[in-house]
Amino acid sequence: MTQPASPHTAGSTLPDGPVAAVAGGPAPGEGGPVAASAGAVDASPQEAHGHAKTGFWALTVGSVGVVYGDIGTSPLYAFREALAPSRSDGILLAEEVIGTASLIIWALLLIVTIKYVAILLRMDNNGEGGILSLMAQARHALGGSKIVFMLGLLGASLFYGDSVITPAISVLSAVEGLKLVTPAFEDYVLPITVAIILGLFAVQSHGTARVATFFGPAMVVWFLAMAAAALPHIAGNPGVLAAFNPWYAVHYLLGHGTGALVALGAVFLAVTGAEALFADLGHFGRRPIQVAWLGLVAPCLVLNYLGQTALVLAKPETTDPFYQLVPEWGLIPMVLLATLATVTASQAVITGAFSLSRQAIQLGMLPRMEIRHTSEAHSGQIYLPQINTLLALGVVILAISFRSSSALASAYGIAVTGTMLLTASMAYVVLWKVVRLSPLVSAAIIMPFIVLESLFLLSNLLKLHEGGYVPLMLAGGLMLMMWTWVRGVTILFNKTRKTDVPLVELVGMLEKSTSYQRVKGTAVFLTSDPEIAPAALLHNMKHNKVIHEKNVVLTVETMDRPRATQSERVRIEPVGFGFYRVVMRFGYMETPNIPRTLTLLKREGFKFDIMSTSFFLSRRSIRPAAHSGMPLWQDRIFITLAKNANDATDFFQIPTGRVVEVGTQVTV
Repeated sequence: MTQPASPHTAGSTLPDGPVAAVAGGPAPGEGGPVAASAGAVDASPQEAHGHAKTGFWALTVGSVGVVYGDIGTSPLYAFREALAPSRSDGILLAEEVIGTASLIIWALLLIVTIKYVAILLRMDNNGEGGILSLMAQARHALGGSKIVFMLGLLGASLFYGDSVITPAISVLSAVEGLKLVTPAFEDYVLPITVAIILGLFAVQSHGTARVATFFGPAMVVWFLAMAAAALPHIAGNPGVLAAFNPWYAVHYLLGHGTGALVALGAVFLAVTGAEALFADLGHFGRRPIQVAWLGLVAPCLVLNYLGQTALVLAKPETTDPFYQLVPEWGLIPMVLLATLATVTASQAVITGAFSLSRQAIQLGMLPRMEIRHTSEAHSGQIYLPQINTLLALGVVILAISFRSSSALASAYGIAVTGTMLLTASMAYVVLWKVVRLSPLVSAAIIMPFIVLESLFLLSNLLKLHEGGYVPLMLAGGLMLMMWTWVRGVTILFNKTRKTDVPLVELVGMLEKSTSYQRVKGTAVFLTSDPEIAPAALLHNMKHNKVIHEKNVVLTVETMDRPRATQSERVRIEPVGFGFYRVVMRFGYMETPNIPRTLTLLKREGFKFDIMSTSFFLSRRSIRPAAHSGMPLWQDRIFITLAKNANDATDFFQIPTGRVVEVGTQVTV
């Protein structure tokens, strides 16, 4: 598939024409191209991840700290909020408490354990997870479905909404425990929360590996502490084990009418980290994540919810069952541990957002951004400064606007349920078309999750006026931005094609012409279409009247797999008269390094010397056209995005001293 690539922007140097992408099917939007880029050059999937170099148990402990941070802090507020509808009439019945606990336990079992840990983690795309990775598989299987592409846009937008809300609600809920120590702390909850959030985003540049090294063991202690705090209460009332009986969950739903739907919206808070779990798959691998869940995380979570259930049954007036599980002497240590855990919870979605952003750039949904690799062993461990800054700004604004975790709980859930529902829909396509199960068997596997998550989505939509509009507004704005980018790149690509000159035709003309002087060295011209003469080449000939001894017309392709193999990394084809057509292939999780990859051509007999090579890039200044395929306001959004795209020189890791820029002006 050829997908839209980054256009030539005013103020940034970009390769001539959109960078091609290969993914099997027509391009998004109108069939035009989408941007290419991404991970470690010349590494097998296993080596690129570093899973073969890192011990299994080290990865397992690391996954506890990064992957399960979000879902691991849900006990701070999930059970409390789920009981709120039952408390509304002033009478809290034992069967309501048991029913609420049963709903949470079975939500964890069905959604997290079965759907994500058992099923979706097996639907990786060469080791990578997340909704965009799943979309790439589903879209390829359907021959480039535009509907699946749009669903991927929506799912990615909703995940970003979750990435903004999770750090705010998690840190707020932990710091609010200080009010139980003494009411004097109440005025300091928000300032402390903001300071912690800013500190969290400030350390992101140090990389996931260092975060996991510190937070992994800390989160292991957190889960064990949650279980230990709950055990005495469970021992005092072993009857709470009845919550494992699904009848109590069903009875609660059938007996509470619309109130049960409201309660479901709060129950869903217990499973909100599941989508981040899937998105972070590439950081640690399937087996460590599965073992961490089944061996530690799930048992400790269930024990804690059962402990809170026993406490509320014994003391129905309890308003914050999580912190009241611990004795008074253990309150301050638990608050400090919870604060550390919620910082880790935020890390889970931030890491997921970084991975999602790189995939979005690769699939042409976002303009090029700076991507820094923070680990030599793990190509999936990356840092995107622009995304980090935008997330930090959004989280702080939300925390200041809502001021409490209870208020934010109303905004939480819609984004996650929407993403989960879209993930389930695409999983059906993958089971049917990729795994090649029959449509009926695929439906039998996925449909229960679609029904359950539809109920969760409906229940969360009831909170729309209380704050649920926030993630929808965020997702709507992001989806508009991404669709504008895809549409604008397609329009720009189609316009530039009108003045194209076939490369073979140009080379044939040069063989007969004596108007151009040959100069020593190699010239590399980047283009999205290897059949067409790059604009930078034509401008160089027009103004300088020279051609080089060796001229390389280079196309960078992004595949629909996370990584390209060594054998398909680069190929070269002589065109004639000192011209060569070169195609480089990278997976969507790789970062192209053009000079390093050009050295691989030595095995093909092509000698590459960086000191005698010039890279010709087009600098295109984009202006809105009088008659465009988009409204003027959308043209302006696209131009703004293009101006802020990362410089191609840095993006393709080309030495700045070897770059020649050729400027042109185009309208979109």
